[in-house]
Amino acid sequence: MGHEIRLNGIVEESIVDGPGLRFTVFMQGCPHRCAGCHNPGTHDPDGGYGDDTERIFAQFMENPLLSGMTLSGGEPFFQAEASCALAEKVKKAGKNLVVYTGYLCESLARKEDRAVRRLLETVDILIDGPYVRELRNLELEHRGSSNQRILTRSAVQEMLRPAFAPFKIENTQAAYARSASAHPGGRLYNSLRLR
Repeated sequence: MGHEIRLNGIVEESIVDGPGLRFTVFMQGCPHRCAGCHNPGTHDPDGGYGDDTERIFAQFMENPLLSGMTLSGGEPFFQAEASCALAEKVKKAGKNLVVYTGYLCESLARKEDRAVRRLLETVDILIDGPYVRELRNLELEHRGSSNQRILTRSAVQEMLRPAFAPFKIENTQAAYARSASAHPGGRLYNSLRLR
């Protein structure tokens, strides 16, 4: 038996939640509650249904055509331990992992939570930032608003380095406007090509 996890639902074959054919897990519970969110049913942490990471992983492995798994929301980092357990299994199976989060990667990197760090260390692509209705852009690849970033594994790893940890963001909304120049390396990509 794996970790208990609270879900809103699963899409077994998706082409909109990352590169290739994906198995998308919609987590239940989201502290961000973004205005205009396309998944408002995921906000309540007591909503959805309980499941098990082992059962979900077995379901994922039934389809050999899948490129990887996407953890979406709700907020995957709201259930970091269970999300991490699932993510590590996906990576051990040789598949790629995309994680959506309403947090900035910089703020997640500063958290003193081992499961959060392990999940960040596991991702191939992190799509970060809350949905901002005023910045909605339907032409963006895999994002809903222009403040959201697509970060590759190397960009996330750079933000996990100790030299980056002291960077502090006081005003999250203002930080999105300057985020591309605010972090070392500036490795932000507008395309989801896995290397």
